[in-house]
Amino acid sequence: MKKYLLYVLLIILVGMEISCSSGKKLYKKGDYYSAVMQSTDRLRRSPNHKKTRETLRKAYPMANQYYMGEINNAKSSNAAFKFSRVYETYQLLNSMYDAIRTSPGALSVIPNPQSYHNEVREFRNKAAGERYAAGEDQLRLKNRQAAIEAYHHFMKAQEYAPGYLDVEDRINEALEMATLKVLVDQVPMPTVNFQLSVEFFQDQIDRFLFNYDGNNFVRFYSPNDGLKEPDQILEVRFDEFTVGNTNNFSASRQLVKDSVVVGQVTMEDGTKKNVIGQVKAEFIESRKEILSKGLVTMRILDGRSGRVLNHQKLPGEFIWVSRWASFKGDERALEKEEIEMTKMKPLPPPPPQDLFVEFCRPILGQFQARVSQYYSNI
Repeated sequence: MKKYLLYVLLIILVGMEISCSSGKKLYKKGDYYSAVMQSTDRLRRSPNHKKTRETLRKAYPMANQYYMGEINNAKSSNAAFKFSRVYETYQLLNSMYDAIRTSPGALSVIPNPQSYHNEVREFRNKAAGERYAAGEDQLRLKNRQAAIEAYHHFMKAQEYAPGYLDVEDRINEALEMATLKVLVDQVPMPTVNFQLSVEFFQDQIDRFLFNYDGNNFVRFYSPNDGLKEPDQILEVRFDEFTVGNTNNFSASRQLVKDSVVVGQVTMEDGTKKNVIGQVKAEFIESRKEILSKGLVTMRILDGRSGRVLNHQKLPGEFIWVSRWASFKGDERALEKEEIEMTKMKPLPPPPPQDLFVEFCRPILGQFQARVSQYYSNI
């Protein structure tokens, strides 16, 4: 038990030393903010750690001086989004203030950390205003890429000052303009026997597309949504499929095993002695395969011109297998696995509907991957 406690204590001490060392390294690299935050957190757990206290004592005024210089430079510049930079830098200064105020060990080193909450309030609306104005400028360009930029500007304004002017309406307006609207057209397949399975496949396609979250600026619509002018049309159709192509295979091989006890003889003195010999058997292995496969075409068309933007062929295949065996001759010539196979019987094949679903699974996987790849950064 004592050894265990010593081991735990050693781990804690090593961790403390690494933490302290990391704070020093950050300070020496000029990353004063991270040095302050790490030292403050360290002192929250070990208020009297000498090296960490010294790191904080040096790092805080340097961080404060550095960020105030950044703020003054931004205020006097003509750079785009200078108020955003000022606001966010004041936020960093306040993060250090709040961290020190909630760490008694840090507060004993920096008893009067400086608060910039008044400055944050002063520049919040200024930062939101310049982002809002930038969003409006982008919206006036009336194209999708500009609308995406506008959306990000309005979202930033909302982050800075929630409820600023009519920013929520502007966010929705930009999102509507930025969204690529894709009409999903699943071409009906003329079949009766597999209607349920076809519907299952199509439902899986719809479930994926209508819950797609790989790109905030892409939305898929069904024909029932009444979309009149889609930007694109995603067409999915079966080119061909076969279900239940059956193949039977059978192969036999001769098995021979030496050094097997094949009997006993009685010696003149009345004792019995094993007779060692060779045993043989013919092993017949049977296999039934049912092949089901299909091919689906996925096309992405321009909604206005009908031009093909993307064309993919998606194959799928499923082979159901049943294996069993029999033998003629001496069972002792068989290995354990071969004996187990002789106990097997031919299995009844799955219903055709199930076979259809199985070969569709790899097609669905390919479809999801191709759609995600195409639309992730469009």
